[in-house]
Amino acid sequence: MKLPLTHLLRVLCLTALPLFAATASANDFPTSQRVLYVQECMRSHPGAYYEMVNKCSCAVDAMADEVSYEDYTNMSTIVNAMTIGGERGGVMRDNETVKPQIKRYRDLQAKVQKACFLSPDAK
Repeated sequence: MKLPLTHLLRVLCLTALPLFAATASANDFPTSQRVLYVQECMRSHPGAYYEMVNKCSCAVDAMADEVSYEDYTNMSTIVNAMTIGGERGGVMRDNETVKPQIKRYRDLQAKVQKACFLSPDAK
């Protein structure tokens, strides 16, 4: 029995759809975190609103392509904790075990900024 081409295409699409959905959601960041990233990026890179929304959105998408949300959260938390003044921030600044994560985060930031035509952060 020969299936019509349209029926065969429907079956293939329905079979492949879960595979694409799983790939699309890999390393997906929650929408609220994407918004926060874009807002912080726009504060760090002043410029024309529409241009910077697009460049910063590109950057967060590129970041999500590179690392899992969990890894991103760990790295960004460490980097942000380093800016805390006094002893509390010193715990992170003086901790040798987190230095590889700090370097990885900064390298990723530089990579996504370059890919999305953003100048390096002023931070």
